[in-house]
Amino acid sequence: MTAPMTESAPAVEQVPEGTAPPLPWDLAESGAALPPSARPGRSLHGGPRLLRRLAEGQEDRPYELFRLRPLGPLIGAEITGVDLEEPLSARVREELHRALLEWKVLFFRDQWISHEQHLAFARNWGELEQQRVTLTGADAGVARYVKDAAHAGFENAWHVDMTGRPRPAMGFVLRLLKGPRAAGDTLFADAAAAYDNLPETVREQLGGLRAVHDLTATMGPFVPAEQVARIRERFPPVVHPVVRTHPETGRRTLFVNSVFTDRVVDMEPERGERLLQYLFRELQAPEYQVRFSWTAGAVAFWDNRAVQHYAVNDYFPAPRVTERVAIAGDVPY
Repeated sequence: MTAPMTESAPAVEQVPEGTAPPLPWDLAESGAALPPSARPGRSLHGGPRLLRRLAEGQEDRPYELFRLRPLGPLIGAEITGVDLEEPLSARVREELHRALLEWKVLFFRDQWISHEQHLAFARNWGELEQQRVTLTGADAGVARYVKDAAHAGFENAWHVDMTGRPRPAMGFVLRLLKGPRAAGDTLFADAAAAYDNLPETVREQLGGLRAVHDLTATMGPFVPAEQVARIRERFPPVVHPVVRTHPETGRRTLFVNSVFTDRVVDMEPERGERLLQYLFRELQAPEYQVRFSWTAGAVAFWDNRAVQHYAVNDYFPAPRVTERVAIAGDVPY
């Protein structure tokens, strides 16, 4: 009779000499033989994590033209001393840009800006683009999102906006006009930190992998089929690298998300899905996150090339009104 397995001595499949060991997502089929930390859906690793806020070799310098209060050691900071109603000087814009690259998402409070001022602030970072996939011919500008008892929000999933387009947006500027108190927070996660903390063997395997991103991938339950077909015709699926390089910092970041990433190219579907689920779990580690509690007049400005976000939907059916501007991006590589 075979002795029962214990956690201190788990059964391990023997790997022929010269053969690479199976990768974490390939072990999902034999979860019963794995130690608890490696079983599907369990924590992949505990203990300290590498939390590298700056690019390699970058100097950590103070900010001279405004006050910056970190909301954590890795990602997210509140800015005071900048009035978004006024045009930015070149020096302030340059220092805010450095702060964006270093902290990935910046927050401003009590900014009662108009549509025109919202657009003017975002234009400091480039051309703007149209956000709504259902509005043919609509101009780039401010998109208003109204949530209430009749219009529930479905943004409570980790995602990167607009990855189903050939050139996903570089960044977004979102402001809250109206919302409930102590509800409707937004979480942001540093996708470079998630990549940094993958095992070396996994990082090696991800090099060169590509994935299909489809704006309609998760629309089925919420949008009529004929509308999904029209959107898909206008915005056909695109292919992006699973790991992209940030064009300014050079950081390597995980570039798959649970809303728009449909499948891994040239990989058997079930295996590709296990890989994606593995990466999605890594992206959700709290060590990589910051959580922002909104107040009316607050503004968030995030680098869409560096972060993922999750809009907490704990306010339904209370009304919530936001406005957002998208800054055009480039082709991921």
